[in-house]
Amino acid sequence: MITLKEALTKSNEEMATLRAELEAKAKESGLNAYVGFESSGEGVPILIKDNIQVKGWSVTAGSKILQGYIAPYEATVITNLKSKGMMAFGRANMDEFAMGSTTESSCYGATVNPHGDNRVPGGSSGGSAAAVAGGIAIAALGSDTGGSIRQPAAYCGVVGMKPTYGRVSRFGLGAYASSLDQIGPIAQNVEDAAILYDAIKGHDDKDSTSADFEIEDIANNLNPDVKLTIAVIDSYVEAADADVQKAFNETVAKLEAAGHTIVRKELSNTKYDIATYYVLATAEAATNLARYDGVRYGTRAESKSTEELFFNTRSEGFGEEVKRRIMLGNFVLSSGYYDAYYVKAQKVRHLIRDEFNAIFDEADLILSPVAPSVAPKIGESEDPLEMYKSDMYTLGVNLAGLPGISVPVAKNDEGMPVGLQLIAKAFNEKVLFDGAASFEKAVNYNK
Repeated sequence: MITLKEALTKSNEEMATLRAELEAKAKESGLNAYVGFESSGEGVPILIKDNIQVKGWSVTAGSKILQGYIAPYEATVITNLKSKGMMAFGRANMDEFAMGSTTESSCYGATVNPHGDNRVPGGSSGGSAAAVAGGIAIAALGSDTGGSIRQPAAYCGVVGMKPTYGRVSRFGLGAYASSLDQIGPIAQNVEDAAILYDAIKGHDDKDSTSADFEIEDIANNLNPDVKLTIAVIDSYVEAADADVQKAFNETVAKLEAAGHTIVRKELSNTKYDIATYYVLATAEAATNLARYDGVRYGTRAESKSTEELFFNTRSEGFGEEVKRRIMLGNFVLSSGYYDAYYVKAQKVRHLIRDEFNAIFDEADLILSPVAPSVAPKIGESEDPLEMYKSDMYTLGVNLAGLPGISVPVAKNDEGMPVGLQLIAKAFNEKVLFDGAASFEKAVNYNK
């Protein structure tokens, strides 16, 4: 597959031919990574997750409740793409409203990991990652609320990057948890991810959470020869399976051999990550999804009264995982439980952020697993609690608002990819991408 860097040198005629080839290959692949083939304008085709608004497109967030909804406006990231010689092409499958870790909750059916016919691609940006890994997309945009870019990237053997909260505009992104969501790139390599990140980043007056300062472009100044201090959290790795532990230990040795300084640190508050995340994320989700009632958007169920309209539309339109999270969110926000759960979770969130920042006083980056195992088989993640645990390494990054990037490092005996992530201090994307480029060079995964 042509890289994003190479594609940007091609003519519009060559890109039109490539778009037709990608569509044909996607339909033949059987991956179910694309759920639509719309295109906007001319330029290098970038696959767009189905919760990012593209004017005139059907955008459903993988849910029955939004069937028939046509986006009336453009997300800022799409406008930014077009200004950089790229275009939105195709909609990527995803877990319904980005709630899931396998892409199995989509109303369009599960996406398949191109590395194994019976394996999930991860989620919620599973369609984006599977398409890039399967050679049916040059690069893609996903969204990351608790690991939804980095985890599928790790499962599929591609690069996935979550920017600092506020670095990329959320205007036009279907909200799951507004204080956690970030749009980011999924690409074939670190340089392509940097190119796509440069294209979409920047302040946006339409997004009240957008950071109002500029940072230099990164892709043209990548330094794979940088020498950094990288923190390793030994207690983190203990919960991972043998394949991930082996890949992790081998990668640490390769980083040391490349001249990086490895320091051993602890993160004592990580045991609270899952509980804190699911209290806060579900509370925000319950609020954000209250607007889907059959009156303003998408599907409207048959009913004889307003009360029936709300009840029937939401009962028929939302899937089981979305209903589960709405119920949990309403519970933690209810009278008598708000202080006990929601307020306490916000306090713990600050402790998690402070502990990360203490490590960054002594290290440039943190290295950790992305997931505790390789991609599970389709149908194995029926227990919601077990599915939530698959995000144990990624949630803290979102809670603290930090940037992180997943880079593939190895394959297990079954040929399934293992990815590890680097985490940087807030708004320190330059160091993150330099470290990732050096990381990629040291590991030499594609060779």
